[in-house]
Amino acid sequence: MVASCFLRRGLTALAGLLLFSFGSLAASQIEVTVENFLRVLTGRIPPSTPRSKRLLSDDRSNILIYMTGHGGNGFLKFQDSEEITNIELADAFEQMWQKRRYNELLFIIDTCQGASMYERFYSPNIMALASSQVGEDSLSHQPDPAIGVHLMDRYTFYVLEFLEEINPASQTNMNDLFQVCPRSLCVSTPGHRTDLFQRDPKNVLITDFFGSVRKVEITTETISLQPDLEIMESRYEKDWMNEELMEPLKYAEQLPVAQIIHQKPKLKDWHPPGGFILGLWALIIMVFFKTYGIKHMKFIF
Repeated sequence: MVASCFLRRGLTALAGLLLFSFGSLAASQIEVTVENFLRVLTGRIPPSTPRSKRLLSDDRSNILIYMTGHGGNGFLKFQDSEEITNIELADAFEQMWQKRRYNELLFIIDTCQGASMYERFYSPNIMALASSQVGEDSLSHQPDPAIGVHLMDRYTFYVLEFLEEINPASQTNMNDLFQVCPRSLCVSTPGHRTDLFQRDPKNVLITDFFGSVRKVEITTETISLQPDLEIMESRYEKDWMNEELMEPLKYAEQLPVAQIIHQKPKLKDWHPPGGFILGLWALIIMVFFKTYGIKHMKFIF
């Protein structure tokens, strides 16, 4: 199973979560807060939370977390109103490991001084990438002249360009991903951390995290797929009794469409246009001025 969590930005930080194997877990902009984000990762959510808003991972899940937004040394902004720190993120990953919520975790962040966000990680099986080192800015890419803003960051642009060439059978490994955006393209120094990861990055395929191929386990046990007849009969009888108790349905009275279509349109009240009234007053003044002269103009007003 491959589960992915994306945190993106336009002008403010936006977030969404995506489970490639079992559907999508999406969050609206109002729901994206630091507390909600950490609760989804650690599983500390109310029992009434629907499956579409849960991170349904276990100790066999490879999780990808991609974050991008406005940030600085040791923090990333959410909605320009709150921040998540590298310590909070590191502690959340440790809770996930203790609760057996992931097998391997790939963390990618595109923000200013992005490398500071993975400095405090201490949980096993985490590989981290960042768009810039501490003290460096992460710059934007192509602007849209129509709306006057940049649409994407440089690191995100080149990572996306790289991933678009990957197919499910690709043998491209993580070392190739490390070389995606050199300083000549990103105008910053991308960094990565692999000391917590147990496998050699050259043996880790890109499709281990950026793929949706579901692992299948073969079992020799016999599983019965036939429904229980007694349960089905009791449900049928209950539904039949409910239908008997219900009142018969009636159609609402419809509008007399035929009469409405063939009736004559109502005549509108006629009112002289504004220009006509103005012209009439001008004519009266000209006739009066020509007949009596300018000295009698005061009697008009």
